[in-house]
Amino acid sequence: MRSDDRMEVTRDVVPVPVAGGDGRGAAFQVRIHGRGGQGVVAAAEILSMAAFDEGRYAQAFPSFGSERMGAPVVSYCRIDDRPIRTHEPITEPDALVVQDATLVHQVDVFAGLSDGAFVLVNTSKSFEDLGLVDLAARLGPDRAVTCPATALALEHLGRPLPNAALLGGFAALTGRVSLGALEKAMGERFPGPAGVANATAARAAYGVVADQVRLVRDRGVVTGAAAD
Repeated sequence: MRSDDRMEVTRDVVPVPVAGGDGRGAAFQVRIHGRGGQGVVAAAEILSMAAFDEGRYAQAFPSFGSERMGAPVVSYCRIDDRPIRTHEPITEPDALVVQDATLVHQVDVFAGLSDGAFVLVNTSKSFEDLGLVDLAARLGPDRAVTCPATALALEHLGRPLPNAALLGGFAALTGRVSLGALEKAMGERFPGPAGVANATAARAAYGVVADQVRLVRDRGVVTGAAAD
């Protein structure tokens, strides 16, 4: 997925409210960490487009420490059933997406993370390999998940751009947007073959993460049944 991570814009998507909403309560806040050139800003924008397509209010905007290629970049997305009034950076995310695993020991990417939050890290390594055993244990294996998004991007896009794949993984992990809405948003953001390739990468990552979460939850059911 291509994007200009230097683009300093705030995107507010305001749909016609859906009667009754989706019953999810307060805004769901997502913080995305990555590096310049990885499509961090585009990821938040596409997530907001997908939420809008499903009848919710959404907001996406970036924050930059440096604009050079490879420098740490953060973007934010809020999803709500009601109009979103705040434009402050997200300090207590409900979900955290890390597009570059080398950031986990260089930047405080986990700041403000509650015990009930979701974490998705782009890597083929385990949380143990990353030195994040305590974090994974605190959140639980069905909320802290890794996904080889760069490898999937290379396979389906031919380029190491992990954001589309990670959005698919985010959908599987959190259930806050559907894969179909993300695929539609990617097609709108990148018409033609690029949109199709990004959607394919997202679908592949969705399957990877969904399988991980399903396995963990199935094991939990079996363990509980055995204990009884």
